[in-house]
Amino acid sequence: MKNLEIAKILYEIADLLELNQIEYKPRAYRRAAQNIEMLSDDIENLYQKGILDDIPGVGKSIKLKIQEYIETGELKYLNELRSQIPEGFQELLNIEGIGPKTAQILHQELGVKNVNELELSIKKGKLKNIKGFGKKKENNLLLAIELYKTSKERFLLGEILPIAKNIKSNLEKLKVILDIELAGSIRRRKETIRDIDLLVVSKQPQKVMQFFTKIPEIKQVLSSGEMKSTIILNNNIQVDLTIIEESSYGSALQYFTGSKEHNIQLRELAKKNNMKLNEFGLFNLVDNKKIAGIKEIEIYEKLGLSYIPPELRENRGEIDFAKIRKLPELIELKDIKGDMHVHTKWSDGSNSIEEMAIAAKNLGYEYITICDHSKSLQIAGGLNENQLKDQITEIEKLNRKLDNFMIFSGVEVNINSDGKLDLNNSILKDLDFVVASIHSGFKQDEQVLIKRILDAMNNDFVKCIGHPSGRIINKRAPSITNFSKIFEEAEKLNIFLEINAYPDRLDLTDLNCFKARNYKIIFSIATDAHNSNQLNFMDFGVSVARRGWIDSKKVLNTENLKEIKKFLNI
Repeated sequence: MKNLEIAKILYEIADLLELNQIEYKPRAYRRAAQNIEMLSDDIENLYQKGILDDIPGVGKSIKLKIQEYIETGELKYLNELRSQIPEGFQELLNIEGIGPKTAQILHQELGVKNVNELELSIKKGKLKNIKGFGKKKENNLLLAIELYKTSKERFLLGEILPIAKNIKSNLEKLKVILDIELAGSIRRRKETIRDIDLLVVSKQPQKVMQFFTKIPEIKQVLSSGEMKSTIILNNNIQVDLTIIEESSYGSALQYFTGSKEHNIQLRELAKKNNMKLNEFGLFNLVDNKKIAGIKEIEIYEKLGLSYIPPELRENRGEIDFAKIRKLPELIELKDIKGDMHVHTKWSDGSNSIEEMAIAAKNLGYEYITICDHSKSLQIAGGLNENQLKDQITEIEKLNRKLDNFMIFSGVEVNINSDGKLDLNNSILKDLDFVVASIHSGFKQDEQVLIKRILDAMNNDFVKCIGHPSGRIINKRAPSITNFSKIFEEAEKLNIFLEINAYPDRLDLTDLNCFKARNYKIIFSIATDAHNSNQLNFMDFGVSVARRGWIDSKKVLNTENLKEIKKFLNI
């Protein structure tokens, strides 16, 4: 699939247009890119069918550019834009706090052309002579540069998982493959992934490797052997495929899934029980007889443990809980009955309310909650009080039309810098579900940010706090790291905390969910979807909850329609 590849090209065009100080066009390219990267269909299939313009945001001009890239592998327009700026210059836009205007100023004033030159200029104190660059700004930029450097080789789970599943699906068509599974951090559903690991059982490894090293998405074959091969995809993701003996498939799957820390603890447990554990199996130390290895579950059973799901294998006490059979019954995707936070054309979404509702119903959901942005977020087309009244009226009409499904009226209300909400209570009281979120002022002191959230929680009509830490994975560090006061207040006021499933948010994090288990808190898993395809992000939110040891009883939208109406006092 070239979806991600083409989306990145359109994002790059938007950045380059902004660097050239061109207005309006960048927004169009970003909208098209966002919709393409989250397509459930292969964009090349849409091209073959001649329906590229069915993609929201893809007009005639963008359609022609997509066609050119699919047909030739090149894009003349992009190359022309690239030639107009110094090499490495657009890399500056990956640094939080640097937009096109700031990048231009740094280039004009200091000749800065890339991230390394920016870092050097800051450390030499050159920025202090430029208006608007104080010591605090310099420190924030250094932190942002460090975040960029440490994260640029890791991919979002939401980017890499569909690609991995597609490769696995194509390999499964080979009759010579007896078993195949994803391993490593992608199987544990970590939020960022360095590479893709595939384990395969086959008695004809040569045929598997021939197929694997010739898949269309390959940029480079790093190595090709009878039992292991490594390739680099066009989007620079590395994929390793290893052939495993059937008798060791379970132990190899356990070993290569990790985490390293979990495996160390497991091997120490084996040693205490006079056994040896490695990728080839579980062995008796006395006579080296193999005890288990074919099935992964047997490894845990023979060590006196209940089976530990991959998402829990992070050395957070899971082995001790498995010893006493006290691991939680983790939430599953099938438990989800609805989505509590989605956007529509009324603000910055791509689909109508009805289209989002029908898409949700087709997923088997019983309800959906429309939470478009509020008025202070003008860049996202935020709604004022009168517009929300009109939206409520439309939702009421649609609810009379739809069978066995309900649309809840809601809003994602902005928490201003002073902790106040940007909508009047007179409209908030008429809504079914109010999500309050911070969208600006992330450089405030953490205690100030926490107080903003606590103040919002104490509004009588707020029911949920959206993406609480404010982070954007690989781009913006979390603004809040200590959640103890927020957890306490959420428990006290019965406020739901959102697990935002959008791939670059995943906020609350799995670790914060894990810590919140000690409080009587109910979570809301929501996609924050801006088009109907993005409703499928729910899988990522569920993965966060699973990694945070959360069971279905602690998640609001596992309740059926009848029960959730009781929860929301509707």
